[in-house]
Amino acid sequence: MKLSGLISATYTPFDLATGEVNADLIGPMVDFMISSGSDGFYVCGSTGEGESLSVAERKRIASKTVKHTAGRVPVIVQVGHNSVAASRELAAHAAEIGAAAISTLPPTYFKPANIDDLVKFITEVTREAPDLPYYYYHIPRLSGTAFDMADFLEKASAQIPTLNGIKFSDFYLADMMSCQEVETGRFDILFGSDEMLLGALACGAKGAVGSCYTFAAPLWKNIIASHEAGQSEEALAWMRKAARLVRVIAATGNFHACVKQVIWPLLGFEPGPLRTPQGQFTPEQIDSARKSLDLEGFAEEIATGRFELL
Repeated sequence: MKLSGLISATYTPFDLATGEVNADLIGPMVDFMISSGSDGFYVCGSTGEGESLSVAERKRIASKTVKHTAGRVPVIVQVGHNSVAASRELAAHAAEIGAAAISTLPPTYFKPANIDDLVKFITEVTREAPDLPYYYYHIPRLSGTAFDMADFLEKASAQIPTLNGIKFSDFYLADMMSCQEVETGRFDILFGSDEMLLGALACGAKGAVGSCYTFAAPLWKNIIASHEAGQSEEALAWMRKAARLVRVIAATGNFHACVKQVIWPLLGFEPGPLRTPQGQFTPEQIDSARKSLDLEGFAEEIATGRFELL
């Protein structure tokens, strides 16, 4: 299996009053994301606050997403956990509900000391889903695990039969290209840094996983379309606009809080705040973030799905 296009890293909606998972909102959000251009979903990753959810909550979210998606696009379920037993349980559940693939972060407290230890962990997990393609989630700035990914692929391929690729959420495009060359390009390397998509496309990426594709897929689709049409200047102009949107959101002080509490409401959804220990915006911060988006013209473009070049 090789994925292409924009794979949305989904946000987990929480009830505004109780803080519990708002499973009823998952279906409408899935429908919106598919209609606006999502080519797949990556569930319970960093964007979905997977590390802040219980095993039961993660199962519920995965089940609801897969069921409502109903095969329209592939769903990758992130099943990593600091407990290998819990990760195995989540992998088995993903297989049971009909996910298209599974993925794991590495353990993030007692970290693997070397690639061999990482491979051992993944091997134990993937045995519970022997028919599902597996993607390793490489995000060293958050996981604290920063092995050379080409070396990882070479060592892991002999021991993990379902190894299909990497969610490459790092900024080093040369390293991404090294991964693309392993075993004559057999592995699916999905790029995971939204603000650098054009560079990744120029370096051979075919698929990307990101948070921004959940709420602004049409903007990133313009980058892909211009690139594929050979319109390099136009592709660069769209990429600059997308990177500016990322900067505006990040400048609010909490990227994902801004998306959940300001941007999703622009689209008619109330997915609630981030879960502790991540912070949430005060009413004043919400108002300030909205003004920043308005000032740059992004609020209206996000709400309508119509993005323009000046």
